[in-house]
Amino acid sequence: MLVIRWIKKGAFKLIVDSILVNAKVYLNKEIVDCSIAIENGEIFKIGKESQMPKADERINLGKLLVLPGLIDAHVHLRDEGKAYKEDFYTGTAAAAAGGVTTVLDMPNNDPVTMSVAALRNRMQKAEKRILVNVGFYSEFPVNLGEVAAIVAEGAVAFKLFMATQIGGLNIDDDKALQEAFIKVGELGVPVAVHAEDKALLTENKEKLKRANKHDPAAFLSAHSEQVEVKAVKRLLEISSESNVHLHFCHISTKEGLHAVIEAKKAGRSVTCEVTPHHLLLSNFDVERYGMMLITMPPLRSSHHIEALWRGIADGWVDILGSDHAPHTLEEKSASSIWDIKVGVPGLETMLPLMLTMVKKNRISLAQVIQLLAEKPAEIFNLKDRGRLEQGKKADLTVVDFKQKFKIAASNFHSKAKYSPFDGWDVQGKPMKTFVNGQLVMDEQEIIAKPGTGRIIRRDRK
Repeated sequence: MLVIRWIKKGAFKLIVDSILVNAKVYLNKEIVDCSIAIENGEIFKIGKESQMPKADERINLGKLLVLPGLIDAHVHLRDEGKAYKEDFYTGTAAAAAGGVTTVLDMPNNDPVTMSVAALRNRMQKAEKRILVNVGFYSEFPVNLGEVAAIVAEGAVAFKLFMATQIGGLNIDDDKALQEAFIKVGELGVPVAVHAEDKALLTENKEKLKRANKHDPAAFLSAHSEQVEVKAVKRLLEISSESNVHLHFCHISTKEGLHAVIEAKKAGRSVTCEVTPHHLLLSNFDVERYGMMLITMPPLRSSHHIEALWRGIADGWVDILGSDHAPHTLEEKSASSIWDIKVGVPGLETMLPLMLTMVKKNRISLAQVIQLLAEKPAEIFNLKDRGRLEQGKKADLTVVDFKQKFKIAASNFHSKAKYSPFDGWDVQGKPMKTFVNGQLVMDEQEIIAKPGTGRIIRRDRK
């Protein structure tokens, strides 16, 4: 609470909650030496230390680099019926440890988030347990008439899984999909899509099973490049007569990205995401390490990876998302590939990996901030986050850009203590994470209480 204290007759002094001093701050694509005053969870002032008001708390950052709080728009927090894999506390602790201040939670839960009641219940369960800010996706309900009520309840976006039937919308029915896109387009809410064609994927899997193929190579074959490309092109066609904003999650193929680029060039409201594992790992890693690297869509060959990097360099890729998908080790080690739970944890590795790529001149720091803060805030209409500006929420990621360390999955805050990046040498470590002005993570220790984070509801204004 902003305090104006009486000092002596006729004089008053402004006192804010806290001031971060001796910092290097990422401002307007430059790194500058300055201080940040925080008041009531917001950035009150950015400037020289001599220009700062008095504060109840003064934190010396020792020349560490301050970035806008990262926004991960693709996270599976689990909890409820899947709490044995991850829960709201451990998932958001992992986010804070990775320098992520806001996550958007996917709806393929138990129960599936696809109604006002399910969304409200999930928010209520999360509210007192989260350490960072959390927004929620919803799947489409059976009755499209409920879409407006779900948006009014606070869903930040809808999610559409095209590889398998999860929500209430029939993914095999083009007309039903078109009606849904028109409805959501009218409400101004984006639809995030897992673009893999169900029919082609099912056909591929059945052929491989009949041939008694159960190894990782069979999985890569089933989830072929065309499985993604066919779904991307189908959805772009179906949505062409609506105003819906389509956001393609974890694009992994050159041709899939090219289809998105062509839609962008045509003026369509389309964005896309890539993941660190699709940028840094390949199908050869799957052959080498096996079941742990099984994820959807799968890892691709080098020419696809290079296409994704070019998409980033040329500005066609909009955001990075971890696709944090925690499972138990037992679920990642079944004898048949068809019984493996897909996905890898990623909240605690994403930022160190990308800062390492900055050091290797693969990507610029400005691009990392755009992909992990500015653009996610824009796409999902999180107007008070994503940038370091006066009046924005004081979500801050503080990193030691020089510190080298090995990724150690055994030390993860997530329940999923494994990673394809375990043992990798990286440079650039999250040191402090501030959420709404409060220090949540300090040198990889969670020091805030559950409930520090806020539930994010989409601002439709």
